[in-house]
Amino acid sequence: MADANHFDVVILGAGSGGYACALRAAQLGLSVALVEKGNLGGTCLHVGCIPTKALLHAAEVADAARDAEQFGVRATLDGIDMAGVNAYKDGVVQRLFKGLTGLIKGRGITVVEGSGRLTAPNTVTVDGPEGSAAYVGTNVVLASGSYSRTLPGLEIDGERVITSEHALTLDRVPASVVVLGGGVIGCEFASVWSSFGAEVTIVEALPRLMAAEDADSSKQLERAFRKRKIKALTGTPFQKVELLDTGVRVHVEGADPIEAELLLVAVGRGPTTDDLGYAEAGVAMDRGFVLADETCRTSVPNVFAVGDIVPGLQLAHRGFAQGILVAEEIAGLNPKPIDEAGIPRVTYCDPELASVGLTEAQARELHGDAVETLTYDLGGNGKSQILKTQGSVKLVRRADGPVIGIHLVGARVGELIGEAQLIFNWEAYPDDVAPLVHAHPTQNEALGEAHLALAGKPLHAHS
Repeated sequence: MADANHFDVVILGAGSGGYACALRAAQLGLSVALVEKGNLGGTCLHVGCIPTKALLHAAEVADAARDAEQFGVRATLDGIDMAGVNAYKDGVVQRLFKGLTGLIKGRGITVVEGSGRLTAPNTVTVDGPEGSAAYVGTNVVLASGSYSRTLPGLEIDGERVITSEHALTLDRVPASVVVLGGGVIGCEFASVWSSFGAEVTIVEALPRLMAAEDADSSKQLERAFRKRKIKALTGTPFQKVELLDTGVRVHVEGADPIEAELLLVAVGRGPTTDDLGYAEAGVAMDRGFVLADETCRTSVPNVFAVGDIVPGLQLAHRGFAQGILVAEEIAGLNPKPIDEAGIPRVTYCDPELASVGLTEAQARELHGDAVETLTYDLGGNGKSQILKTQGSVKLVRRADGPVIGIHLVGARVGELIGEAQLIFNWEAYPDDVAPLVHAHPTQNEALGEAHLALAGKPLHAHS
């Protein structure tokens, strides 16, 4: 290259979307500069998906020890060693980080350490350890990620009022926690802390937990949480928090104040786009999000955007898919656009929720009365009985048409979503799935039996 700082692709942000784009672009023979002020892997790897799911697995192990007698196994739970839990969690993160670092190095990607800013449509200026430098890209990809939101007037002190990032580094199990927000992050941490022995109360302004999911999934989750003694105050707006010597006092509408050791603020994530020069370079924005078309192109030619800064599902696997799509678009491969409805969604609390496609309410909004649903109870599934889990498979179909929504509740049902997303994305009819032989006894078998029932030939279900 004539200019050492000129690349085919300059990527601002090395989270899920950014590094996926970098890896695929390099694989396709493009020169790539990857700009990152923190660690390669971003939120998901370091302070999001991976460490959170490690905590959830530790919580599952704690529950297994506590409930061992149900299975005739004599075991006791002597407590939670948070130093040991954190060492396990951090070890998982470090192994994955080491592997990712090796991949990026192996593909010849130039990693630029420092804070980047879009200073022209084709230029990212980076303030790094060795000063400032400009990196020019024939194409630029914006992948600056997201941050934990709070509410107006609610200050995060990192000690008594915390976000999920702080929660991941706690060196103790709090005696009691109020979780503000009943979405994915709130429900997952509520599940962890309850399993670790904390008293947990969720405060949610919307009428139900996991309000973006199917209403039946929410009801089952709320029922399961009640059995676990996790209290959920739904339809209950937050008012204010008082800081006490011993913790917090949380004031809400329509209920008595709640005192707890900690308040976890889990009200969603916002796009990290402030002061990065996007709007000044001509990139169209909406409330901090970068507007992009189905090929992730922004309003500025040769400038793309991926991940949490683009309106839609804030999921790492969506970022991966968008990053790969952008690399292939730049390389001229004309990839197929991503169908957002076909992206699977999983919440890893106990019980897990997994879904793809439309909820029943969304389907009825589109198709009116021409919608059929079927719910298969996991009580009829052998493996679920072995695991002592409760839950269901709910199918939503267009009348005399394909399956347009699949909703799963139960232990480890996230592992079943792979087949479900194929059914949805391939626009399969119940009659297409019914003849497929599912292994017995597996929980996956429940997905097959639900389609058998919807096709009019139920096996372990009432007709």
